[in-house]
Amino acid sequence: MKTDIEIAQNTPARPILEVAQKLHISSQDLEFYGNNKAKISYRFIKETENRVNGKLILVTAMSPTPMGEGKTTMSVGLADGLAQLGKSVIATLREPSLGPVFGMKGGATGGGYAQVIPMEEINLHFTGDLHAISAANNLLAAMLDNHIFQGNTLNIDPRTITWKRVLDINDRQLRNIVSGLNGKNNGVPREDGFNITVASEIMAILCLAKDLDDLKKRIGNIVLGYTFNGDVIHARELNCQGAVSTLLKDALKPNLVQTLEGTPVFIHGGPFANIAHGCNSVMATQLALKLADYVVTEAGFGADLGAEKFLDIKCREANIKPDACVVVATIRALKYHGGVTRNELEKTNLDAIREGIKNLSRHIDNLTQVYGLPTIVTINPFPSDTQEELDLVRSLCQKEGVQVIVNKAWTKGGKGATALAEGVIKLCEEKSHFQYAYACEEPIIAKIETIARRIYRCHEVIFDKKALDKISKYEQQGFKDLPICIAKTPYSFSSDATLLGAPIDANLYVNDVNLCAGAGFIVVLTGNVLTMPGLPKVPAAERIDIDNNGVITGLS
Repeated sequence: MKTDIEIAQNTPARPILEVAQKLHISSQDLEFYGNNKAKISYRFIKETENRVNGKLILVTAMSPTPMGEGKTTMSVGLADGLAQLGKSVIATLREPSLGPVFGMKGGATGGGYAQVIPMEEINLHFTGDLHAISAANNLLAAMLDNHIFQGNTLNIDPRTITWKRVLDINDRQLRNIVSGLNGKNNGVPREDGFNITVASEIMAILCLAKDLDDLKKRIGNIVLGYTFNGDVIHARELNCQGAVSTLLKDALKPNLVQTLEGTPVFIHGGPFANIAHGCNSVMATQLALKLADYVVTEAGFGADLGAEKFLDIKCREANIKPDACVVVATIRALKYHGGVTRNELEKTNLDAIREGIKNLSRHIDNLTQVYGLPTIVTINPFPSDTQEELDLVRSLCQKEGVQVIVNKAWTKGGKGATALAEGVIKLCEEKSHFQYAYACEEPIIAKIETIARRIYRCHEVIFDKKALDKISKYEQQGFKDLPICIAKTPYSFSSDATLLGAPIDANLYVNDVNLCAGAGFIVVLTGNVLTMPGLPKVPAAERIDIDNNGVITGLS
């Protein structure tokens, strides 16, 4: 079979206007970025506000292996499968970050015959959204340091500054730096550091903002640090929210692209799920719900991360709820969480599947019992899977009352996903009893402990004194009612990446908490999670190349 990039490069793209016309969007309401991608105008978005919503389908997953389980491929395949059945459908996905593109993954637009195109452009600079977010974040950082340099009339204590600069590349060298060196004309020396762009609060704000006014208000609410007297310093005190919002005026508009089969896709916003809230933009999802009968959306990593944040953060902010959930699983992930090492995953091992199913079962239980959502499991098949293994998974899941359907979209495109599409359509007709995992009115510690207990099944939450002190301060400052965004490893229900499967006696170690008052949540840092990743020993960048004709190879 051809590589992902070869399949994408050999599939002619339909003119984006043709794709838009399926959604009854005219050329007047498109801002074209070449022939195969466009942004949607604010005017058109405003016109759709009073339309009835379609059905919302959330695609999530069991805890993955380090290789990933193909959740985007399954999401794209499901959208194409629904289209094959004649349904009006849109997929809403996140924009890839250059960090994993050149780091571990090498690309993030699906795979095989279930991809979004133009694959190379989406994976690289796309419509410039992430660059705009980086520039907006760094403008705010520059204005903050300039204010201190120019006399510091706000009395800002440089030691308390929490706002970092960002870069959309994995670069561990920039995690901790000292800036403003080499004389007073070069700024005020202080400890500083960089985050990756997708962990920026500006990214979260863009993804949660409902319109430009909301964007500007949220940017003004960002907490940058504190005065020498301990008072909060908001971004609006620097009079910068207008300029920062101006840099984001185009980035806030959803991007329209297509699958290999011409199904419309909104790709917009890209916060990581392990260190941020892991969902595409509210504006893209809400617009899609007004334009299609079925909307397929994806939340990052496993259901304990992406789905939990989608349901407890995004659904609150956007006032939406899923009609159905699809949990992606693979035979190799089941064996991995059943104790099999990476180099043994292609060997048949029914005992490991029986053990690994405990991980999948916990995710199913969370979605059905904690959140009250109709749920189905889909298997992303690999050549090493045996019928015996697949039958065992079906049998084990049926005991939990959940249907299992194999999705063959990777090899067959939408036609390979019609069985899943039919199952999802039926699932959407079931009654949802959606509820949040916690009430925002609870104290901050209680909310963290509720997530740890109900979603992770942790024994105890261990708080570092620094985290406890900051939580106390945030509550005193009036931020008690914000939802929680836990940053942790995607490979375990605990904060320890080596505790695979479904541990029940693990502890969750909270090292730090950060206030994101503009985005409207509190980030809880656990274990060894870092907000600026590093490159692996052999980065994906080593296999990416371009020839003299501009043809790119190595993206996958």
